[in-house]
Amino acid sequence: MNKRNSVFIATSLDGYIAGKNGEIEWLHSTPNPDNIDMGYGEFTSRIDALVMGRNSFETVCGFEMDWPYQKPLFVLSNTLNEIPEEFKDKAELVKGTLREILDKIHEKGFHQLYIDGGITIQRFLQEDLIDDMIITIIPILLGGGIPLFGQLSQSLDFECTDTKLYLGKVVQNHFKRIRTNL
Repeated sequence: MNKRNSVFIATSLDGYIAGKNGEIEWLHSTPNPDNIDMGYGEFTSRIDALVMGRNSFETVCGFEMDWPYQKPLFVLSNTLNEIPEEFKDKAELVKGTLREILDKIHEKGFHQLYIDGGITIQRFLQEDLIDDMIITIIPILLGGGIPLFGQLSQSLDFECTDTKLYLGKVVQNHFKRIRTNL
């Protein structure tokens, strides 16, 4: 089975996924009266499960809305001991190295994974475990906050395979990892 780890995320123009205090309201700074999903529905139709960090999971748990995911959700955490009672039927806690965690998830039959959360994406990139990224750029400068990217021990080559413009000002780029066999 072909295994893929994919990212679908929005950033500010200056590369932040959340503001200085973790705020994400700026994601709605561009009016979207028709509620265009900007490819999210199509993207999630191609995945089997989500892998998310604890911080992102706790943010989602705090939303005042129905549970937003239709696919299994695996939460990475070295500090959380169990999923809160009201979410136990919606998420599963996983621990270990990223490769051990991926092996466990793959053994359960999930191979097309949506990787979400800033620290989680950075950790996957540090271990060269991201195959493609869809990054939607919201035209706002936050001037600081939680960055999408962090330090890497080596550069990773990607190629842009598609660019779309939504709402006349939101740019979405699709990147695929270029792997060379040495």
